[in-house]
Amino acid sequence: MTLAQELAAMIPHLRRFARALTGSQASGDAYVAAVLEAIAADPKSLPAGASRTVALYTMFYRIWNTVPLNGKPDPAPAAWEANADQRLAAILPAERVAFLLRVLEGFPVADIAEIMGIDETEANRLIDQANADIAGQIATRVLIIEDEPLTALDIETLVTGLGHEVIATARTHKEAIEAIRRERPGLVLADIHLADGSSGIDAVNDILEQSSPPVIFITAYPERLLTGERPEPTFLISKPYDPAAVRAMISQVLFFETAATSKKVA
Repeated sequence: MTLAQELAAMIPHLRRFARALTGSQASGDAYVAAVLEAIAADPKSLPAGASRTVALYTMFYRIWNTVPLNGKPDPAPAAWEANADQRLAAILPAERVAFLLRVLEGFPVADIAEIMGIDETEANRLIDQANADIAGQIATRVLIIEDEPLTALDIETLVTGLGHEVIATARTHKEAIEAIRRERPGLVLADIHLADGSSGIDAVNDILEQSSPPVIFITAYPERLLTGERPEPTFLISKPYDPAAVRAMISQVLFFETAATSKKVA
């Protein structure tokens, strides 16, 4: 496999990480583009002695940590972007990076230490502190769209453990629409394939026509969404999932308050 082919397979994941870190797909993509331009100019600029994935994230971290990039800044930021800027001030940048590398990207602590140029003790400290900071998020009302009862119960336990309220659990497209008519959730957690053969993607699109909650897909079919073209409010966790990753993603979604930018899912 060529370097270009290896990078192409990793870019959607790096874009996801960059988007969560910066709070904006445009800003995140600006950093990803800077990384790719640097590699194209000099392929040897990728750090040596690491796996290709660790090397790519190490290079991203170095650029993010030293070069101010904002994509195409709006003269008047959206309300959610302004809120995100205020909240980011409460969580130190290094803590956010370590937290996301661990619970969103699944890197072991040793790799996080290598990416950030620190020792493992410091990496663990940063992760623990970020967990404590993010736990202070404002509670919201959650709609779960999941047809497997045990999985739905497990997700509900995770959600309520964070202090949120589960307003309904829907097993089909129809049940999801009925739930959204009764309640106005602040967050939707959805599977793609539902009972009776209906689609979680269709259910989410119908929900977004009536309301604008941020959406997290928790699915065994990530290839349906992990294309680099997902809309701003749509986040993705693959099954089987790490409970810590679900908790982290929920906190990140609410942290950035992406509901104001809801769009249909392709």
